[in-house]
Amino acid sequence: MQPHVPIKRVNTSLDQGMGRGMNQKMDGPTLRRVAQPYEGAVPRRSLWQMANSFLPFLAICALMYWTLSWSYLATLGLAVLAAGFVVRIFIIQHDCGHGSFFRSRRTNDAVGALCSLFTFTPYQMWRRQHAGHHAHWNNLDRRPAPSDIYSGCMTVAEYRAMSPLRRWVYRLFQHPIMSWVVLPPFVFLLLYRLPFDTPRSWARERRAVYLTNLALVAVIVGLGMVVGFGEVAMVQVPIIVFAAMIGVWLFSVQHRFEQALWARQEEWDPVAAALRGSSYLELPRLLQWFTGNIGFHHIHHLNPRIPNYSLEACHQADPSFRTAYVMKPHFALKAWGAALWDEEAGRMVSFRSCAVKQP
Repeated sequence: MQPHVPIKRVNTSLDQGMGRGMNQKMDGPTLRRVAQPYEGAVPRRSLWQMANSFLPFLAICALMYWTLSWSYLATLGLAVLAAGFVVRIFIIQHDCGHGSFFRSRRTNDAVGALCSLFTFTPYQMWRRQHAGHHAHWNNLDRRPAPSDIYSGCMTVAEYRAMSPLRRWVYRLFQHPIMSWVVLPPFVFLLLYRLPFDTPRSWARERRAVYLTNLALVAVIVGLGMVVGFGEVAMVQVPIIVFAAMIGVWLFSVQHRFEQALWARQEEWDPVAAALRGSSYLELPRLLQWFTGNIGFHHIHHLNPRIPNYSLEACHQADPSFRTAYVMKPHFALKAWGAALWDEEAGRMVSFRSCAVKQP
């Protein structure tokens, strides 16, 4: 494991009190009122985003099938571009799950289900699980199941209390090769085919997993009968593999930085958690477009009802929003170094910085 990489601290008024819980001086109601006008879908913008996401993706897929006859390297190169559009389609599905992409819940659900055939992500199940992330993000007393290595966080004390074998396994799954390269395709291609961590009481969500699988089988069989099943695998598998790796990295790094704030229930505040527990991932304009502005993650957590195409405008609406931690792309690639929450120091630290000394 690499040593802890210090990250430049943003010196703002909201940063005062870091390490002492969520600063209750933050005027949450005012900030929520400032963000409220950006809520709600703009149908023409939503429809345009669907057009400039789905249509290019389908065109690139057609081009990939054509390139199979002369260069699979060209096919793989196009797969990276197609994966970018899958990430953009996932953002549409994500907004539908928050009810922010269209005004009608029925329309949101229909479009979200359509997106799931491109993202391989069961819409109903992911929507409900993701709602839990938004309800308790960066709350040490309401953390997700241990199987969720992307939204959860272990404290230094908890890590040191583990056996050497369990510490080794935990570090293995947190390593970027495992968490950003190996696991994402496994999750999207295989694990999402089963309601693996869905409670029995979630009957609708469990049923939707299998309905999504049936729809995917129908699409794959239809394509296979037209172009060949081997060709379908050679085109579609690389796309979803690349998209899974990009998407998981994109969502997971935005809560992983030295100054990211975690708090116990009695100190947890949703507005402070949004602006301190989430970051602004500052991407180049083209990548910002492909990723549906999800880099403005602090705004999204402040108000999930804001559609992705309005996040940047909200970010610019008030100086307080611009005090969130700015994560540069080169630091985002090192985000895994912020691995554990140190309750005494009030910051994220690396595994190496809290190594357990053997007796």
